[in-house]
Amino acid sequence: MDFKNIISHCKEYGFIYQSSEIYDGLAAAYDYGPYGVELKNNIKQYWWKSMVQMHENIVGIDASIFMHPKTWKASGHVDAFNDPLVDNKDSKKRYRADQLVEGYAEKIENKIQKDVDKAKKRFGDAFDEQEFRSTNGRILERQAKIDSAMTLLGTHMKNEDMAGLKQLIEDLEIACPDSGSRNWTDVRQFNLMFSTQLGNIAGEEGKLYLRPETAQGIFVNFLNVQKSTRQKLPFGIAQIGKAFRNEIVARQFIFRMREFEQMEMQFFIKPGAEMDWYKHWKAARLEWHKALGVPADHLRYHDHDNLAHYANAAVDIEFKFPFGFRELEGIHSRTDFDLSSHQELSGKKLQYFDPQTNESYVPYVVETSIGCDRMFLAQISLALQEEKVPDADGKESKRTVMKLHPAVAPVKCAVLPLLKNREELVNAAKDVTAKLKPHVNVQYDEKDAIGRRYRRQDAIGTPYCVTVDFDTLEDQTVTIRDRDTLEQTRVKIEDVAKIIGEKVDMSGLFPG
Repeated sequence: MDFKNIISHCKEYGFIYQSSEIYDGLAAAYDYGPYGVELKNNIKQYWWKSMVQMHENIVGIDASIFMHPKTWKASGHVDAFNDPLVDNKDSKKRYRADQLVEGYAEKIENKIQKDVDKAKKRFGDAFDEQEFRSTNGRILERQAKIDSAMTLLGTHMKNEDMAGLKQLIEDLEIACPDSGSRNWTDVRQFNLMFSTQLGNIAGEEGKLYLRPETAQGIFVNFLNVQKSTRQKLPFGIAQIGKAFRNEIVARQFIFRMREFEQMEMQFFIKPGAEMDWYKHWKAARLEWHKALGVPADHLRYHDHDNLAHYANAAVDIEFKFPFGFRELEGIHSRTDFDLSSHQELSGKKLQYFDPQTNESYVPYVVETSIGCDRMFLAQISLALQEEKVPDADGKESKRTVMKLHPAVAPVKCAVLPLLKNREELVNAAKDVTAKLKPHVNVQYDEKDAIGRRYRRQDAIGTPYCVTVDFDTLEDQTVTIRDRDTLEQTRVKIEDVAKIIGEKVDMSGLFPG
């Protein structure tokens, strides 16, 4: 579905609102509405269950957002947490230099994809996309332009070569998306951390930062957790929490925000074992996404060409958003950088005593980090669809439906009396609702005709509707309607909670 339609649907149906909307809003800040908060909580629950409760050697924490300022000195964020920014002199708009180059590459990739789609339509089942991409002259020429631009971008970013970045933008003849002008300023570095003051202490001494990531709260608590839970390597520490980045170019709805939520796990291992565990978590995290029904062609790996200062290997799991493939989750081999840096600056040992070898050492770390808001957007983007379905009279009509996996759907079940002006039907429906409330998130709905109520539940992703009709009064049975198949099944009221509970149970997402 078109991205603008996704955004408007989110507002209309109570998933996401613009923050402070009555004051004309605050850029790159959003509020989760009644259905949005339920979906987001379900996503977090799925992650927590799979990451913590399904593992004996992974535990969770919830660290403070405020940390000692030296934390961010040790982590490198004070000195190196920067974005390269460039202004267009004519439009007065500011952009991230790396995103301008990525946008250039994306436009060429879109042209390649159009050629591929045309060829696929022309040759049908006989079409071999891989062979076509590797032999077609025009595609090879375009791909060479992408590879050249991205290689130079990686080199300039790694070397922090701001003049090189500006030259690359000029050489690629990249224009301002707003004005079409190519009149650029020099590229400059801009630190992304929000800062505030501690109490009434002014100056650098009292400076605090809103954390730009949740990982450091895990690292500084490494020994606290290891000793209090008696963990042996390998073991992990997981956390879900807010992080804050002063993004100058926040865009694409909730994809890039200044306040966002991360789901991160740091897995502590013996030095030398990092690449085996890196491969393990790379594969495991991809399967986690697929278990929710995400098609394989909507996910891909993207290895980092320009590694962060702390990493010796890094890969992104990218998702095919309406605006193209973008990072959804990162898996990073962080070596011992973080623990060693904190050990050095704090003067406190952050080492693990290995009882098998009788030696102490600073563990290595493999990290998995996923943006909860991006995962939310990915699920909405994939699930929201328009399709034609048969009406009661046999004709076709169009419906908007959100085909979320039942385990993460905001509302699991809606109870609908066939008519709202018949007291006996309303009372029976409310009784069924009361019976379901302890088991699943259920909604009672009596407004409008039954068909419109079905459509409303389809639009918020409710997987099952329970209809109470006149037969219910006679035999204590109801109809369960399936959102996706539209099949209607007659069951006893006493069995409804068990039937729906099994269908929406999150345990079905886990193997075994």
